[in-house]
Amino acid sequence: MNPMIWVIDDDAAIRFVFDKALVVNSITHRLFENGEAALEALDKETPDVIVSDIRMPGIDGLTLIKKVHEIDENIPVIIMTAHSDLSAAIDAYERGTFEYLPKPFDIEQAISVIRRAAVHRFNMLQMLDQRKAQLARSTDVSAPQQEEAEIIGKSPAMQEVFKFIGRVSKTDLPVLIHGEVGTGRSLVARTLHNHGARKNASFVEINMSSIAQETLKYELFGGEGRDPSLCAVAKATGGTLFINEICDVPMDCQNRLLQIIRDGEYTPVGAASPLKADIRIIASTTHDIEKKIQDGQFNSDLYYRLNIINIDMPPLRDRNNDIPMLAKHFLSQSALDSHTEPKKLTSEVLVYLCRLPWTGNVRQLKNLCKYLTIMVTGRDIQLVDLPNEFLRANAPQSKPAASNQASGKENSTWQEMLRSWVDQKLKSGEQDILSEAVPEFERIMLEATLTFTGNHKQESAKLLGWGRNTLTRKIKELNIN
Repeated sequence: MNPMIWVIDDDAAIRFVFDKALVVNSITHRLFENGEAALEALDKETPDVIVSDIRMPGIDGLTLIKKVHEIDENIPVIIMTAHSDLSAAIDAYERGTFEYLPKPFDIEQAISVIRRAAVHRFNMLQMLDQRKAQLARSTDVSAPQQEEAEIIGKSPAMQEVFKFIGRVSKTDLPVLIHGEVGTGRSLVARTLHNHGARKNASFVEINMSSIAQETLKYELFGGEGRDPSLCAVAKATGGTLFINEICDVPMDCQNRLLQIIRDGEYTPVGAASPLKADIRIIASTTHDIEKKIQDGQFNSDLYYRLNIINIDMPPLRDRNNDIPMLAKHFLSQSALDSHTEPKKLTSEVLVYLCRLPWTGNVRQLKNLCKYLTIMVTGRDIQLVDLPNEFLRANAPQSKPAASNQASGKENSTWQEMLRSWVDQKLKSGEQDILSEAVPEFERIMLEATLTFTGNHKQESAKLLGWGRNTLTRKIKELNIN
């Protein structure tokens, strides 16, 4: 990567300082006395980074940003100013400034910012090339269609979900997906469709909670003068109908859905005769359906016909070792959508996030990554960058130690429990007790830390205070899988 840097400033001394510093750092560059000259040159060539003064005769820095980004919105612009007031900073950032340097500044710091901007430009061009390639593949009818989203997870709970999807996707059986809000029920339904025999037909999702009760039956089944091709069942012909929050479906609609599963046909509202329904039904719920049946709020026959295949989506708090890979994926996705470089979570933030309760599950993590992509100016995300509601969230507290029956004390510390164990060993006449205790102590520490970090060895070594080589050696010595 050999970036081209443009420096625009009416001050000859500033241009001189940048010229010398960029030459010393072997960075290709051009110097401009005003914005007009730079814009004229922009018609013939494209820089990778622009460094511009904010107040200049003629076109000022803020106007220059606007005109540059009208030509190429992905050119990073670094603004310099001797007027380091808040309003100028806000204006600069609102107009798409990459960084803001108040004068006087350290030239080495400025060079560092330029290098970071050049890397940002390089990454953005790569991502744009990838997006063009993906778009080309999606519009090529001869190319296999790509999934819109990806289910991510290596935890045992998610591996069970993957097994179900692999076994069930090729069938036409109804599927019932249980899970809390934000666990990815819709994503699983779409994945089942995309991997099944109906993948070339429509996938129609209808969310019960977002449709008025009085119009719901028409949205689902049509009728009474409405275009029969516009109801959800008709749109899903040959494909899949995904009903999100099936428990919110009124009883009369439940009976019509039962007719589809049982007889392969449905009756539009007010119609005298049924129509064929060549669809697969997948449903999801956050509720206890059996409790709904007991309360007379759900059709038991519909439940048993839907419940042939039941997939339980685990909450994020039960698969926290998936958080590092999920966060990395969402940050990359958010960067692509926002035309910016991907942010990176520091080890401290990763550990903190893995301990949160995540009441909003994967959706909450995805939204957090979108926020951090927009709001964090640097590359690395620090703990202080998290929104206040996350910093106030209570991470699960460790359970109190079990009571020490031998000493009669409750809530003993682990040190007290260890002392009690040593006393018992010594009183029983055992020797060389360290050879038994130390390996077990290290095994427990190592296994607990690996579980906590999702088997991330570099992070585990850091938390334990070991080097990576030491951790690898210990894993081998203790025969930890």
